[in-house]
Amino acid sequence: MNLIDHLQATANDAYENEITFFDGAVTTVTNLVALHQRARAVAGGMQARGIGPGDVVAVQMPNRFETAVAYQAVLLTGATLLPVVHIYGPREVDFVLRESGARMLVMADSWRSIDYTARVPALSRPGLEIVIVGAPATGTTDWASLSGPGYRAPQTPASYVAVLSYTSGTTSAPKGAQHTAAGILAEVTSQAGMVGYAADTVQLASFPFGHVAGLLSILRPMLLGTPTVVLDGWDPAVAIDRISRYGVTSTSGTPLHLATLLDALEAGAPLTTMREYLVGAATVPAALIARADALGIRAFRCYGSTEHPTISSGTPHDALAKRQFTDGRPTPGTTIRVVGPDGLDVATGVDGEVICRGPETFIGYRDPSLDEDTWLIDPAGERWLRTGDIGNLDADGYLTITDRAKDVIIRAGETISSREVEDVLLTCPGVADAAVIAVPDEYYGEKVGAVIVPTPGSSPTLESVRLHFASSGLAKQKTPEYVELRSELPRTPIGKVRKADLRDELRERLLAAAQ
Repeated sequence: MNLIDHLQATANDAYENEITFFDGAVTTVTNLVALHQRARAVAGGMQARGIGPGDVVAVQMPNRFETAVAYQAVLLTGATLLPVVHIYGPREVDFVLRESGARMLVMADSWRSIDYTARVPALSRPGLEIVIVGAPATGTTDWASLSGPGYRAPQTPASYVAVLSYTSGTTSAPKGAQHTAAGILAEVTSQAGMVGYAADTVQLASFPFGHVAGLLSILRPMLLGTPTVVLDGWDPAVAIDRISRYGVTSTSGTPLHLATLLDALEAGAPLTTMREYLVGAATVPAALIARADALGIRAFRCYGSTEHPTISSGTPHDALAKRQFTDGRPTPGTTIRVVGPDGLDVATGVDGEVICRGPETFIGYRDPSLDEDTWLIDPAGERWLRTGDIGNLDADGYLTITDRAKDVIIRAGETISSREVEDVLLTCPGVADAAVIAVPDEYYGEKVGAVIVPTPGSSPTLESVRLHFASSGLAKQKTPEYVELRSELPRTPIGKVRKADLRDELRERLLAAAQ
């Protein structure tokens, strides 16, 4: 069964199962068949505008009912869905639109302090139709008019690119990872097989839909029929209320999200239905898993990337030590190897580079020139994804990630390119040289740290850096949250900044100061 048929079948089989969206003061309750019918109408409107297989449709929206409709509508047309994180600034959005060649952009009129309509003139170009959900803007299409009768299901092969997901990675420009329809189905069903949804399962989804984890959190109810409660952003008080009101049994998130729930539970919050928590996207303290276990929530870790969303995962049935200290076993159909510099497997328990392959592995980047260092070809000619991460496999087949070779910052589950931040930082007044690295943070796991060499007579401050970034067009979460001034940066003999040394030094000093 292909992706489009699967969406139709799930709507028919689990039509009464509800998805509840909380968007600020607005609550929208729908069931799968109503969502599917609305998506078919929007898909028909897209087809009337010439959208179909081979086209790319970008959607930049917060976690709303209309976002879910737009996502499913794009998939129903056989076009490629390009989710864009809703807090991305115009610089990031302009880049992904240009590289992807998107023919349509669907975005909200506003979200909190962001006025998306003000970006329309800068984003407009020939061949791109901009659709506004909410108050329309000059030169755009009104969302209300984007529907029509006569939807026709296209014939699409399992190998067509259904999703194009951008990630910052290690370079200054985002990288567009291409996922086939078969790969998306494999990802959703494999994770369900690891966790094992029960008849009374109700999931809470709070990751931004534009992030690969958020995309999957809304595709799961569409493809599996799981009753779901959706939050537009993380607010512990709201999450606690919705968990108790709707009988939420499972959710996923970063260590920050789990820690705030445990704080509330210890304070007497009514979270008796919550029993499972998949935690990842950042460094997970073993003590946090043990704390959750003591409070009746079986938390477990997972590991993945935009290129292969879930490479390994624990389960709520694993022993506590496995859930604390490992990132679980390979997901069904996925094979993981740990190799040395020669590309040969290392011994059990020995660190090496993690490589993998499986049905949900992406097929390559939108820009094929970025693929060169992505794959390891074994002697049999088989292609393996080089994750760039360091880890080991134990005797039971459980993976543990011990380090990251990639020069990125993982802040509350969001991957931030240090190079991208450096490009903006080096244009800041008073900055002669700079290195951007991850520094530890109690709640976010990591945050953006900047080590700056000032120009003579200057003393950039955290506040001056923040003001500069606010006017740069870069997303707010990429703004440095720690600034340190130095007379020089440590470098190798050939002039490269020794970022590993900086990270280790700052991590040790900041963690010691926090104790």
